[in-house]
Amino acid sequence: MKSLYVRMSILFCSVIVISSLLGFLVSNAYYQAAVKPQNDAKLTEMTTGVQQFIGDHPDTAEEYLQSTASLGYKIYLSNDQGDERFYGLPFRKNDLEEGVLQKVLAGGIYHGVADFPSKAFITGFFDNQLSNTIGVPIRMNGQTYALFMRPDAEVQFGELRIFFAVLIAFTILFSLIFVLITVLHVVKPITRLTEATKKISKGRYDIKLYTARRDEIGQLASHFMIMSRELERTNRARQEFVANVSHEIESPLTSIQGFAHALKDGTLPDPQRVEYLSIIEEESRRLSMLSKQLLTLSSLDYDENALDKKRFDLRAQLRQVVQIMEWRLTEKELAVRLHVADITLEGDSNLLYQVWMNLLSNAVKYTPAGGSIAIAARVSDQSCIVTVADTGEGIPADQLPMIFDRFYKVDKARTRDSNSTGLGLAIARKIIEVHGGTIEAASTPGTGTTFTVTLPFL
Repeated sequence: MKSLYVRMSILFCSVIVISSLLGFLVSNAYYQAAVKPQNDAKLTEMTTGVQQFIGDHPDTAEEYLQSTASLGYKIYLSNDQGDERFYGLPFRKNDLEEGVLQKVLAGGIYHGVADFPSKAFITGFFDNQLSNTIGVPIRMNGQTYALFMRPDAEVQFGELRIFFAVLIAFTILFSLIFVLITVLHVVKPITRLTEATKKISKGRYDIKLYTARRDEIGQLASHFMIMSRELERTNRARQEFVANVSHEIESPLTSIQGFAHALKDGTLPDPQRVEYLSIIEEESRRLSMLSKQLLTLSSLDYDENALDKKRFDLRAQLRQVVQIMEWRLTEKELAVRLHVADITLEGDSNLLYQVWMNLLSNAVKYTPAGGSIAIAARVSDQSCIVTVADTGEGIPADQLPMIFDRFYKVDKARTRDSNSTGLGLAIARKIIEVHGGTIEAASTPGTGTTFTVTLPFL
């Protein structure tokens, strides 16, 4: 298969050749249609002028014809008795049709220029043929002659024809050279992109491309660099995801295995046996929750359209979430303020229920006893805005951008004790995104954290 450089070079060179050919055909057609009749009329006027001058000055006819020929004309003189004379350079081709000579001798005018064949690749203006002349009768030395005359293109336009031939030749030559250089300038960045693609396919993301160009190629290179960085980040996140999943599964499995082995001891006291069984039960529940969360993330990642969308009452759903969490709120003596407008949303109510449960659970978990939680929902600019704010310990500024990453935990020691997997906020963000919305967090350490969810009205 030919390379793109060869293909584009052939294409542009073909365009130059075809354009030159079409330009010649159009110019020739214009000559045949408009210029040739004008040339015929002009040359007829000049020939009749010669005819009149010879008629008025028959004694100087020979000298006059030679002088006229020396100015760049070809002249053929003949009678019906075989007397033929040529003035100037000979015609390229003596091709008068039969009967033309008798017609002119009889007093007619021969319009060979106007009647010259009109063909695509025949430029009659430069054809020094006898048939491409103007013929008139003249009286000279007491006899009637037929005089045929036309400009001598080689004499009148010889240098000019060479000049234009050289001009056109070098124009085409330089055009071809510049086309090859231009095509190389266009193809070279694409070749670099191809090489960069091969590097990415081998797992290398340290790619540097020239992105200073302001055209489409420069934009493509810039977007390719962005894509390579995103691929690197995605690949790194995938590796971290696998490592985190392995770690999260390994830890409870190790605990279950260890305590199950300890339970084989028949001398183990009953209180200790019950404690071990409780730990095994809690670790199993943790594994079950982890598997459910991973399945939820997987289904949202690969089938974002599999949403069971329907209209539901947001205020009723948020009230239900607060009621479910009431025992934990009472246990920590937390005050809850609920300010929700009468809003009807269209979406997957079960998935959005998980979002509100996760946000409220985190608020309860990280708010000290005696604190407060505020839940609000309002309509703004064709969107529903839900906020969950607490008066907890807050999140450090350097960790705030990462709280939606999968398996990320602000306080790893404490979250492990509370059976957190670090997937709750990642799932919440994914659910909001598949609904076409956004979720953001703002926090001040020691003051509290506010989560803001924006959902469009579908």
